[in-house]
Amino acid sequence: MFKAMILAAGKGERMRPLTDTCPKPLLQVGGKMLIEYHLEKLAPAGFTSVIINHAYLGHMIETALHNGNRYGLQIQYSPEQLVLETAGGIANALPLLTDADKNQPFVVINADIFCDIDFSILQPVLQAMQSNPQQTLAHLVLVDNPPHHPEGDFFLNPHTGRLTGSANVDCRKLTFSGIGVYHPALFANVPPDQAVKLAPLLRQAIASGKAAGAYHPGLWLDIGTPKRLQQLDAMLKH
Repeated sequence: MFKAMILAAGKGERMRPLTDTCPKPLLQVGGKMLIEYHLEKLAPAGFTSVIINHAYLGHMIETALHNGNRYGLQIQYSPEQLVLETAGGIANALPLLTDADKNQPFVVINADIFCDIDFSILQPVLQAMQSNPQQTLAHLVLVDNPPHHPEGDFFLNPHTGRLTGSANVDCRKLTFSGIGVYHPALFANVPPDQAVKLAPLLRQAIASGKAAGAYHPGLWLDIGTPKRLQQLDAMLKH
């Protein structure tokens, strides 16, 4: 059974003062905690084991979510004394995420996004990656570029489903949604207990032809500021 990880260790500086006393994933929107929208969708999509990393006010996250039973999940926590950034946090949680032979890929989701994706569409991606890790180490869900990030992140070839380092006539530069599928081998060279960002690892995988992607045309929001949190709250209540 494949596992999912929710990244919840960030301090949420841009969300201050809301995050002065509450970790960003627990902020209320539409009558629920932001992280709950992910949790409620994971079990129906076939993910029953979830790992959540935390650092800033992490005890509040554990107190709020407990063991995950009410979401139909088994939640385990990966606490960080030092914020390890995205790749460092994932590498730190690998013992909880993978099987004994370290060949089991997993899904990673940023806690601070809102997306109407059906996570079950990632199950075939996981199966294909496990059966052929030589072909793909990372599979990213990409979305249209939002107004606050018009330049996008990665080029996607719609014919091959592969990510490329540069544009050709058919490639679109899209924004990384914060939802990805990764093979443990992607993190093989991440030193323990060190802050390491994910983007350089993804660019290495793209350069070696081992990164794929898919375009999600639906609703996606990066809840990075109090204004965007208010906009989502109003939308969900409406």
